[in-house]
Amino acid sequence: MGRVLIGGTAALLICIFLSPKFIEFLRRREFGQQIRAEGPEGHHQKAGTPTMGGVIIFLAISIPFLILSSYDWRSVGVFGAAVACALLGFADDYTKLVRRRSLGLRGRTKLIVTIAISLGLWFIASHEAHLASTLRLRFVDYQVDLGPFYPVLIYLVVAGTTSGVNLTDGLDGLAAGCTAIVLLAYIGITFVATDYDLAMLAGCVVGACVGFLWFNAFPATIFMGDTGALGLGGAIAGLAVMTKTEVLLILLGGIFVIEALSVVIQVVSFQTTRKRVFLMAPIHHHFELRAWSETKIILRFWIVAAICAAIGFTLYHSSLH
Repeated sequence: MGRVLIGGTAALLICIFLSPKFIEFLRRREFGQQIRAEGPEGHHQKAGTPTMGGVIIFLAISIPFLILSSYDWRSVGVFGAAVACALLGFADDYTKLVRRRSLGLRGRTKLIVTIAISLGLWFIASHEAHLASTLRLRFVDYQVDLGPFYPVLIYLVVAGTTSGVNLTDGLDGLAAGCTAIVLLAYIGITFVATDYDLAMLAGCVVGACVGFLWFNAFPATIFMGDTGALGLGGAIAGLAVMTKTEVLLILLGGIFVIEALSVVIQVVSFQTTRKRVFLMAPIHHHFELRAWSETKIILRFWIVAAICAAIGFTLYHSSLH
């Protein structure tokens, strides 16, 4: 428990103390957010807000983790996947800033890199951490041996989670707060599983997210960008793989699933019927256009995230008995 508290507190303090200088640096370099023209009208005033805050988040995670870690293969795998996803996000952010438009890397490039990250995570999980190639259905206490399809599952978890967190990152503090809530549940899960190195890593991520919220809460003075969103998604995906909670993640990260599903439903509905189910997707934009205040949406989404994470943790704990 001590390492978790020390790691989390250190990550939080690093974020709080380094962010002002980093924000100032980004402003001098004019590394500001590019806002999509088709986005909500209220978001246009956010154009130019410094982005790539994920750099500070991962600096805050990395320093205490590298000092305190016992370098268990499970935690190394999660950390490696998270950093690799953050680097992909950084390349995407940097491309947007250089081109001065809201489109970054090509979809094919992201796909290839995501597959490579997933294969790396699979190799560490299977060959170094010696995890079985099974899918654990904790709802019914049943396991499915996936055999050669296990890497496919890991890719779906990594791609799905990074996309879900990225889609959620549309309001000030929404993604950082929801990620911290989900990772709190994973601290509990890793403690129950007596995997204390993973718990310490999860604690570092929670601390970094809370520290980042100090500046990212409404009205935000910095955005995490794809660097933060993809990196945090990679951390959650890695924890799901290493704790064999890939299916349970659908509930633990329920808020990310809701955001992603709203986009899928909107696209399918429009392509098949030419009608929109939501005023705008992801779903947080729907509530914005329904005249909900940004803070009301964020707080209510945090509540939903907390309920989902609590139910998921309870199901995990009950599946052990």
